[in-house]
Amino acid sequence: MPSPLEIVCIPALSDNYIWLVHEPKTGETLVIDPAVADPVLAEAEARGWKISQIWNTHWHPDHTGGNQAIKQATGCLITGPAAEAARIPTLDRRVAEGDRVRLGPVEAAVIEVPAHTAGHIAYHLAQEEMVFVGDTLFAMGCGRLFEGTAEQMHSNLQRLAKLPPETRVYCAHEYTLANGRFALTIEPENQALVERMVQVEKARAGGERTVPTTIALERATNPFMRVSTADEFAARRHAKDGYKG
Repeated sequence: MPSPLEIVCIPALSDNYIWLVHEPKTGETLVIDPAVADPVLAEAEARGWKISQIWNTHWHPDHTGGNQAIKQATGCLITGPAAEAARIPTLDRRVAEGDRVRLGPVEAAVIEVPAHTAGHIAYHLAQEEMVFVGDTLFAMGCGRLFEGTAEQMHSNLQRLAKLPPETRVYCAHEYTLANGRFALTIEPENQALVERMVQVEKARAGGERTVPTTIALERATNPFMRVSTADEFAARRHAKDGYKG
């Protein structure tokens, strides 16, 4: 069944995506990881939507930089990872693994996915078949290991891979083209990957975004999800960190 939620993508900075999510029955509107405030407030105003919440996935400034100005303008409630509360001073609600958050009647489960940052979380809206993953999972890629280990990130991706294949994955950056080029160095004979890259090249050449992706698509083409051990993951992450293609 199609989700009743209306989702708008707001590009920001050089390659960030901010997600604006509207629940039409209650009129509630949510912002996921606002890097900046002005384009978010302008988009909501243009649509006649009142922002009632912000959900942060982690503390990095390109995910929380708009918190304070949006809260000042709207009085919204800000939710984010309890483990990073000291680094997100604008938080009103601190959440951790197993907690639930709501947008009107729509419920999301909080999943802890540490590695990119120590307290990174994701929001899984099971009934809506979607997950907001911040900088943990990207289209054909994953986040750098700034505050965690390869073992943690490997575990995160294996956990996300077990979500229903039709689950739409909303990540926070447009990294798909570079990720896909690296992926081809790992699995050049993966026909699903080759075909996907044709579509990605065309989309980016036309200025189109390439996300959301899906769990099924990542299972088929993401070199970081397609590993069986943490050591293999670590080798691929190390190679990607030094990749210049």
